[in-house]
Amino acid sequence: MQFRDLGMQYQALKKDIDAGIQAVIDSSAYILGKPVAELEEKLADYVGRKHCVTCGNGTDALQLSLMAWGIGPGDAVFTSDFTYFASAGTISILGAVPVLVDIDLDTFNISPDALEAAIQCVLEAGKLTPRAIVPVDLFGQPADYEKILPIARKYGLKVLEDAAQGFGGNINGKRAGSFGDLSATSFFPAKPLGCYGDGGAIFTDDDEIDARLRSLRAQGKSPTDKYDNREIGINSRLDTLQAAILLPKFKAFVEYELEAVNKAANGYTERLRDRFVIPKVPDGFYSSWAQYTILVENREERDATQKYLKENGIPSMIYYPRGLHQQEAYKWMNLKDELYPNTVEAAKRVLSLPMHPYLTEEMVDIIAKKLIEK
Repeated sequence: MQFRDLGMQYQALKKDIDAGIQAVIDSSAYILGKPVAELEEKLADYVGRKHCVTCGNGTDALQLSLMAWGIGPGDAVFTSDFTYFASAGTISILGAVPVLVDIDLDTFNISPDALEAAIQCVLEAGKLTPRAIVPVDLFGQPADYEKILPIARKYGLKVLEDAAQGFGGNINGKRAGSFGDLSATSFFPAKPLGCYGDGGAIFTDDDEIDARLRSLRAQGKSPTDKYDNREIGINSRLDTLQAAILLPKFKAFVEYELEAVNKAANGYTERLRDRFVIPKVPDGFYSSWAQYTILVENREERDATQKYLKENGIPSMIYYPRGLHQQEAYKWMNLKDELYPNTVEAAKRVLSLPMHPYLTEEMVDIIAKKLIEK
């Protein structure tokens, strides 16, 4: 059994994926070939944005977005404390300061109340200029934008939606990737829509930002002359081969995979709700289930459960074993656990179960029964 069965997915899509790869090889257009533009158009249309700019990976998608806004030294950017390091690391690499915010334990997403308190604290201290918020659509579920966006408007902050795990999710039909002033996603293989290497994308409705992002991803070149560099950028382009792989995968994602992961998630929920704390999806929210993450009683119980599952051939993962404030790279901030009670609690208790579109009801039943009998 695989945690995310990419091999099973490949067998289902093999004919179209192989044909796409061969077409790129035949064309020899390995950089910014036709499939890249085709993918950008399809993704923008799906999300409901005017533009999609693909790039080398999800981390670059975040960094390029912040660069397009001129984020740098002296700026404060607010993000979740319970997420992958890139959400904060991209802020730091530009010389800005990530302000880490506790989560809502029900959804694992950034707490709007804690967010506003953090903004007020930075304003009162007067040392940094609040510039942006980077909410994270964790485990497939969009953050609470109905509360976050009014907070951003109140304090004049930009919103960069980190939809690396949220692609395909929605709130009342409005899709992840459409909530931020800019929205970034990742095509890392294990993401809801993943390629066979690294890849990422940024979504925007702003024509000027679109043009700037396309320049920044190509070393800051001008629109007409690749050897006329107008500013400092980075080299971050989605390979044509990856775009060719993503096109049939995206078709399957829209036609049946998203529905399939929700069916698998419902199967887990029905079987586990009386034994564990299961993921909460608020009314009006729809998850793309990047992960199905339960809460067990404590760290000891979690570790014992993971060991038991492994002994029975069932993989599981811990996303995440520590908050960002507990990372070695941010020790200089001297942030105490008491400031992040929900992050600390989640890090002790979370356990993610196998989740992918090809997870059968029989597999879900086997996993659930092993968990319950433990």
